[in-house]
Amino acid sequence: MRAMAMHGHGGPEVLRAGELPEPEPLPGTAVVRVRAVALNHLDIWVRRGWPGLKLAMPHVLGADVAGVVVAVGAGVDPARVGEEVVLSPGVSCGACEECLSGRDNLCRTYGILGEHLPGGYAELVRVPVANLLAKPAALSFEEAACIPLVFLTAWHALVARAGLRAGETLLVHAAGSGVGSAAVQIGKLLGARVVATAGSDPKCDKARALGADHAIQYERQDFLAEVKAWTGRRGVDVVLEHTGQATWEKSLLALRGGGRLVTVGATTGHDARTDLRHVFYRQLSLLGSTMGSKGELFEVLRFVAEGRLRPVLDRCLPLAEAVRAQELLSRREQFGKLVLVP
Repeated sequence: MRAMAMHGHGGPEVLRAGELPEPEPLPGTAVVRVRAVALNHLDIWVRRGWPGLKLAMPHVLGADVAGVVVAVGAGVDPARVGEEVVLSPGVSCGACEECLSGRDNLCRTYGILGEHLPGGYAELVRVPVANLLAKPAALSFEEAACIPLVFLTAWHALVARAGLRAGETLLVHAAGSGVGSAAVQIGKLLGARVVATAGSDPKCDKARALGADHAIQYERQDFLAEVKAWTGRRGVDVVLEHTGQATWEKSLLALRGGGRLVTVGATTGHDARTDLRHVFYRQLSLLGSTMGSKGELFEVLRFVAEGRLRPVLDRCLPLAEAVRAQELLSRREQFGKLVLVP
């Protein structure tokens, strides 16, 4: 099969087009023909590598996949061949206490397509049958690929971890990102007032079009001062943090007393400073969140099918242009998701 695989860790040059063996269906698995795969910052982090990350090379990136089932292994209903599917990006053992309690993202063997396991920068990908979800009929494959990782991440963070409620205020950083554009919509779905930051005036306009009540152009405005002004000095109830070091300290200050900050990533760096006096004196809650359960993705897809949440597709590029796509993502030249088409 054709693939864009990484042959080591490093810059974009480690991604090269080539042929890889086609995955064979194993018991309990399905092989899916990739029709679209969306990019995430995770792809760039895995490509660069970090201490302790050990992958068999060549490695195939890509967590967000939509496609068609073309083969199934033993124990899987053959009638599933031909199904149009979206893949749940998290893979777990399916048998431990966490998995059986619906908390599979806490499984000790939890892995993510494209990070720990071969992903979708290829014509074919093999996944456990439990990771197959029906593609919403009204969506194209390209649109469907925009949903799984970012909507699941934002949903779990805001619903399961932060417990965002109707009438509360939510600050979403980087509304032009995949997670940010999903979080703005989820915040409004839950009945919150949403203030979003973005790096340009056009991106602020698009954030408002997604439902943001207020948008802050962080390149020329101090987001903390703007949040304080917008809330009458009260601060917000919840901050969704995924930028990390560059925004962390002011994100804590943007919270009201008793507010909650939930972090799902650190695109600008992980070595953030925390003044603990603000945490204990103002009784703030700092929450970590990674991905979400397979069950939560069913909830997300129901709202997508109803038109109450929608994928945000910036543009599509051929799989062969994966390097260019990653460079566009690194420079934040998109609003929403970049998608590769094999």
